[in-house]
Amino acid sequence: MPKILISDAMDNIAEKILTSNNIDVDVKTDFTVEELLVKIEQYDGLIVRSATKVTKEIIERAKNLKIIGRAGAGVDNIDLVSAKENKITVMNTPGGNTNATAEHTLALLMSLSRKISIADSSTHKGEWAKKKLKGNEIKGKTVGIIGFGNVGRRFAEICKVLGLEVLIVSKSFIAVKDQYPEYRSCDLNEVLKQADIISFHCKPNNDGSSVITSKELNLMKKNAFIINTARGNLVSEVDLCEAIKANKIGGAAIDVFETEPATNNALFGLENVLLTPHIAASTSEAQIIVAEMVANQFVEYFLNNRVINEVT
Repeated sequence: MPKILISDAMDNIAEKILTSNNIDVDVKTDFTVEELLVKIEQYDGLIVRSATKVTKEIIERAKNLKIIGRAGAGVDNIDLVSAKENKITVMNTPGGNTNATAEHTLALLMSLSRKISIADSSTHKGEWAKKKLKGNEIKGKTVGIIGFGNVGRRFAEICKVLGLEVLIVSKSFIAVKDQYPEYRSCDLNEVLKQADIISFHCKPNNDGSSVITSKELNLMKKNAFIINTARGNLVSEVDLCEAIKANKIGGAAIDVFETEPATNNALFGLENVLLTPHIAASTSEAQIIVAEMVANQFVEYFLNNRVINEVT
């Protein structure tokens, strides 16, 4: 009987599906790195979300590990090179949190546009700052969406319905743009110059460098917003901080950070910067979906020798 470790908090549907298929499961979400290094050799499979960092050292200690499953889309917390070298299959659950992430992106955009965070905190303090809190409508604005995967596609759909002009920066979109005549394909520099809102839904550069640095920020409109619910470091945090302080752009809403948990960051305390702690995919509905998906993929792997949603 295969033995699986679930090392991050997730809906208990995953454990139920695995145990109902006679797969032994341990749910241990409080392992320290040192404890995980000692215990990992006991397991044939490992299921994580984003908290557990599956490093080279952990993978090399995992003598029996055959598969790592990510209950979510991003696999930045898994050393894919080491997994491949050690012949360990890595799976994710693309699409499971698509709507949740797209809706959170919209929530950030609306909150930034209407100064909701400032309005809320000041009203709770008894300050009636009505005259200082004039916002902006998003209808009629231009949004540049960087990346056209599941989330980028869903957010584009939402934006179009709300009356925004949609520009797409994506190599994959170029091949299917005839299917989406309502959107316009552009290169990054063109979008930076034209868009009122830039929203990221892409992977990092292959070398890990930021897609947006001071060079790109200088191309943007002075009242433009940046929203990032995709990956940390797509936008250089240091350069973004400087741009905000110098009023080179209008504001930013960030859900993902270069270092997480983000307990000390250059963006803390800046006006016109809205920050959330990597919660774009954290809805009850999405967490049930991804937990169910990853568990069923493990069942298919161990019972039917079938690999679903392998990350290469």
